[in-house]
Amino acid sequence: MARRGELRIYLGAAPGVGKTFAMLSEAHRRAERGTDLVIGVVEHHGRPRTAALLEGLERVPPLSLGQVDGAAGEMDTEAVLRRRPAVALVDELAHTNAPGARHEKRWEDIEELLAAGIDVISTVNIQDLASLSDVVESITGVEQRETVPDEVVRSAGQIELVDITPEALRRRLAHGNIYAPDKIDAALSHYFRPGNLTALRELALLWTADRVDDYLRRYRTEHGIRSTWHARERIVVGLTGGPEGSTLLRRAARMAAKSSGAEILAVYVSRSGRLSSASPRVLASQRTLVAQLGGTFHHVIGEDVPTALLDFARAANANQIVLGSSRRKSWQYVFGPGVGATVAREAGPDLDVHLVTHDEVAKGRGLPAAHGARLGRARVLSGWLLGLGGPALLAVVLDAPEPGAEFSSDVLLCLSFTVLAALTGGFLPGLVSAAVGSLLLNYFFANPVRQWTIAEGHSIVAIVVFFAIATSVATVVDRSARRTQQAARLRAESETLTVLAGSVLRGEDTLAALLERARETFGMDAAALLQQDSEDRSWACVGSVAARDDVCPPRVPSDADVDVPVGDHTMLALTGRVLPAEDRRMLAAFAAQAAATLDRQRLKEEAVRAHKLAEGNRIRTALLAAVSHDLRTPLAAIKASVSSLRSDDVAWSPEDEADLLESIEEGADRLDQLVGNLLDMSRLQTGTVEPLIREIDLDEVVPGALGGIAEESVVLDIPESLPFVAADPGLLERAVANVVENAVKYSPEDQRVMVLASTLGERVELRVVDRGPGVPASHKGRIFEPFQRHGDTPRGNGVGLGLAVARGFTEAMHGTLDAEDTPGGGLTMVLTLPTASVAAAEPEGTTAHAPGARGR
Repeated sequence: MARRGELRIYLGAAPGVGKTFAMLSEAHRRAERGTDLVIGVVEHHGRPRTAALLEGLERVPPLSLGQVDGAAGEMDTEAVLRRRPAVALVDELAHTNAPGARHEKRWEDIEELLAAGIDVISTVNIQDLASLSDVVESITGVEQRETVPDEVVRSAGQIELVDITPEALRRRLAHGNIYAPDKIDAALSHYFRPGNLTALRELALLWTADRVDDYLRRYRTEHGIRSTWHARERIVVGLTGGPEGSTLLRRAARMAAKSSGAEILAVYVSRSGRLSSASPRVLASQRTLVAQLGGTFHHVIGEDVPTALLDFARAANANQIVLGSSRRKSWQYVFGPGVGATVAREAGPDLDVHLVTHDEVAKGRGLPAAHGARLGRARVLSGWLLGLGGPALLAVVLDAPEPGAEFSSDVLLCLSFTVLAALTGGFLPGLVSAAVGSLLLNYFFANPVRQWTIAEGHSIVAIVVFFAIATSVATVVDRSARRTQQAARLRAESETLTVLAGSVLRGEDTLAALLERARETFGMDAAALLQQDSEDRSWACVGSVAARDDVCPPRVPSDADVDVPVGDHTMLALTGRVLPAEDRRMLAAFAAQAAATLDRQRLKEEAVRAHKLAEGNRIRTALLAAVSHDLRTPLAAIKASVSSLRSDDVAWSPEDEADLLESIEEGADRLDQLVGNLLDMSRLQTGTVEPLIREIDLDEVVPGALGGIAEESVVLDIPESLPFVAADPGLLERAVANVVENAVKYSPEDQRVMVLASTLGERVELRVVDRGPGVPASHKGRIFEPFQRHGDTPRGNGVGLGLAVARGFTEAMHGTLDAEDTPGGGLTMVLTLPTASVAAAEPEGTTAHAPGARGR
């Protein structure tokens, strides 16, 4: 079999961190060692230092398929295959090839090179991974158009993370080492913001850490290493499905908090071939708690609970196990030492076992669920020993010198062993014990002894009564066990149905969570929800889960060990074992819930799309109204004034020309204000407002915000003793200007707007008070929505964005903007900001200077 090439990937935390530079540096090192190496394709993006590293390396001429200027072209895969180097450099793993190329995606070209036995060195950014593209889009606001499947990157033999700090990357960008000068400002203010780069860096580090864990697990498995390597603190919490689980999980969380990077793994072990024996309600709540504590929940199948728990801990390379003290009563220890004691004895020196006390200690396990009512292997074995060994031992001990004496006492003693065997082991051990006891009583104790005949009639009656009583006791025990088993099953089913019904009413479960619950409940290997296309009758998997990575969920109903139809075109399919008929009723409930969850998800998606369409229509309608009226009015005034000035029919006096020029200037200012508000609203809605919070004095910002407003319209009162606030001066000035302009617009001409500042606790309030018509209480929230104007007065110029922009900017600075009634009539806008001292004391604070208070 031909050797397959090895893939090495340089993984970048963000564009521009230097992954291509690192790849070319590695190429030079290999070339110096004599490695036969060629460049398939390298994208240097015009970066001089990267381009310089291309010198001295053999390059296969690229294909030219209509790329834009500056692009490296597409790799000539056929030429590289003919050349057959030992190593090929292929940049940009997620790149989409131009039409006419050999493959659609560059990673497909790389797969062909690897299959031919050629080693490949490539590069990719963390945002290009398919599983993270939606996360990256939510962080940066930029849609990832080129992605690569995760399994392609994970298949690499080596992955090296290329990473620098966000500050260093922004300096590199500002110096022109990444993009052209005309793109630097836009990149710094959008994609390359410090918060974006920090989040991308964390994603890259976490993904790489998971990859390291995969390597470690694979190495330990391949080399058969069972001892624990304390590379990372991992705490396994053993759950029984009892109420003490919450106590154990919180105790483990406190232990994990003392060690940076510790991981919590909650494990529930159930026996194969049975419905899960724990309460579904309790397990569901504990699963939720595990997620809240940052851990993971695992369901393990195993006949022996201690062995399964230890195997899981060693496979996960855990170094601590947290178990609860036994809930057994004292007499129950005759059946064994218990899970905790067994795990502690067999854990070895590499695993620390913590036994945690709780409120349920020694209270008993109560009524077990589902098949837990069966007597169990240990009890049945004990019943057989008592039923066979007890009468035999009695025959040896009571074999008196004068046989036949006290026959009734011998019968009662033998009956006691038979009843005990029936109570312990059930019907069959009790029945066999009755038969064996009858034979021993006949042979050893009834006259004539040591013969299979009975001379005395009362002995025959005693033996018959003995057998009847023993058989009756065994029958009663067996029926009781069966009734208890049925009651326990019904209880488990009712609890499961209650949980399912509750999740339906609350809309809590996702499809994956529901499938995982079904798989764990029935102890299956995998579960999938399949849907059939009504036209070509093909099956598609709309959701699936598996117990392990090596288990493949069913893709068609024929792959499943059990399947339950839901309607005409949907089916719940599971693999692992064939379920008994009594379990299919419960499985049908899961199937119905899975179909309902799928329908609910589709309805939510449709509702989101409908909401976006409605919002878009509303915005478009408002914009059309703004363009048709609010923007056309100043444009008409400007055009009329300009046309008048350009007219040769009228000789304008200097005063008339000044008036016309003033009209042009006023119209242009009005247009500038309207367009500025539109752009600000767009920035707020796209989440691109990034405030630069620092310590400022309101007395330095507010007067500047009133620069375009007539002085006789406003009264400003800012006390000198006011403390500094934490805010962005530019955003604050714009917010105050919009609020004051709105107040002046609606105030009577003979009333002045009051701008007052004061301290309230650890916050500063700026109050803008007008004596206008005011706003009804029911409309106070609406005036802050985009394109909303209260009333329809002639002075209501603008597109209704001023207050929406002001609130958006204020909230971006961690402040609030609300409307209150002015005593005596009017409206008061209250803008509240945190003081600099409070912002500096908060962990997430971004104030630039030390806190302080102004004093003059």
